[in-house]
Amino acid sequence: MAGAGSPQTFRTDVSEARSVHELAITESVVAQVSQRVGGAKVTRVVLEIGKLSGVVSDSVRFCFDICAQDTALEGARLEIVQTPGRARCRQCAASFEIEDLLARCQCGSMDFELIGGQELKIREVEITDV
Repeated sequence: MAGAGSPQTFRTDVSEARSVHELAITESVVAQVSQRVGGAKVTRVVLEIGKLSGVVSDSVRFCFDICAQDTALEGARLEIVQTPGRARCRQCAASFEIEDLLARCQCGSMDFELIGGQELKIREVEITDV
């Protein structure tokens, strides 16, 4: 047992924390779309999620039907378009695709700026009148 003044250690399941993150994101998407469509029934939602956004597409997909219950999005089809990570080298100005932030340009430099892959956008919403 830890005494007074002793540091406490807490263990957190990273996958559980990540799922809560995607749940909040999905709730926000559903709320934003619901607000914009008024009384129309949503039949399809297309999200654009960048590979470097930190958002797990499969978790968003899992949360979508739960979050959409009793809203204009209930029963809607969710499509996710994943955009690749893109960077521009600060040494040679080349643009290239990256899988993660530990990328290296063909010139050997790891000094780059991100130019794509961090997106999280509602790209398209398809509705039908009720």
